[in-house]
Amino acid sequence: MLLYADAALVQASLGTVIIKVLLNALALFVAASFIKGVRVTNFTNAIVAALALALLNATLGAIMYALALPLRVMTLGLFTLVINAALIWIAAYFIKGFDVRGFLPALWLAVLTALFNTVLYALFL
Repeated sequence: MLLYADAALVQASLGTVIIKVLLNALALFVAASFIKGVRVTNFTNAIVAALALALLNATLGAIMYALALPLRVMTLGLFTLVINAALIWIAAYFIKGFDVRGFLPALWLAVLTALFNTVLYALFL
């Protein structure tokens, strides 16, 4: 019985991760249409970008969040948007079909994506 419960927990977690990646891709795709200087050619590229951002957030982002902790505390968490913008800019460098032309569009994309994700997570999770 315990093995079944563990398997169900892993399956639920995997389903949640997939849903979050798809919601992040949707947020990226929609937010990119509002910002001049950001281009996502199709939804497939948005999914690849969301996966890349998840990977970057789990690796490089964790290091950046730890190093920037004093700035995040002093700005009451707003510096997190700057870190997210940097991660978006890095991801755009590596992914074809996801173009960000400068740091300011990346910052606006981070802000809009955060807002859209708040709404989408409230609706679907």
